Amino acid sequence: MFIQDDGIRLNIKLDMPTGWQPGQKCPLVVVIHGFTGHIEETHIVAVSKGINAVGFATLRADMYGHGHSDGEFKKHTLFKWMTNALTVIDYARTLDFATDIYLCGHSQGGLLVMLAAALKHDIIKGLIPLSPAWMIPEIARKGELLGERFDPDHIPEKLHGWHDLDLDGNYARVAQTIHVEEAIDRYRGPVLIVHGDEDEAVPVEYGIRAAKRYADAKLVLIEGDDHCYDRHLDRVVDAVQDWLRQR
Repeated sequence: MFIQDDGIRLNIKLDMPTGWQPGQKCPLVVVIHGFTGHIEETHIVAVSKGINAVGFATLRADMYGHGHSDGEFKKHTLFKWMTNALTVIDYARTLDFATDIYLCGHSQGGLLVMLAAALKHDIIKGLIPLSPAWMIPEIARKGELLGERFDPDHIPEKLHGWHDLDLDGNYARVAQTIHVEEAIDRYRGPVLIVHGDEDEAVPVEYGIRAAKRYADAKLVLIEGDDHCYDRHLDRVVDAVQDWLRQR
């Protein structure tokens, strides 16, 4: 189904907990994919189903320019994704069965939910960044994105490189203004960070740094696994389930 974010259609999918019956109430986890991703990716679906199995509903959402949502990929920015995320959270709060709202995101989606939790820190009950790509603003300020180097003070109109994907230069301009440390400091709720220690896209040090900075964080490192958990996805699901069972 679709919801509207200021004229942009966002594709979302709601999955209820295993054994749920109409009239029952339960917590809900908003689940966000990463850069180039979508809500039907193997790791996104597996984590969502694992969450459903321990009594939580999930609301998966395609962000601007991704999956079946509106917008061109090359024109997406973190600002656009942030307004998308706020819209999805506000929609989740209208669902009459939903009690507490949690956020879960992978890669750029992990960065996104870190930012959204700071903005909605009084609402979000818990936060689950998976392989969070919070180096994006940092490297944009240094003049590197998609494997391409550029003058950070004179950003080109188009960025291109990784997998022949093009991005509007505004992606970098927006990213440069974001300071993730401030977002981390604004969120005081419980956090679970999961990161593969052989992540080829987001160095594991970023997961470690984030866990150290958050006020109440648990870090689970998945030994021998990559960015999308192609080797040990079951361990990721187990970690998320174990953490949610304690809420």
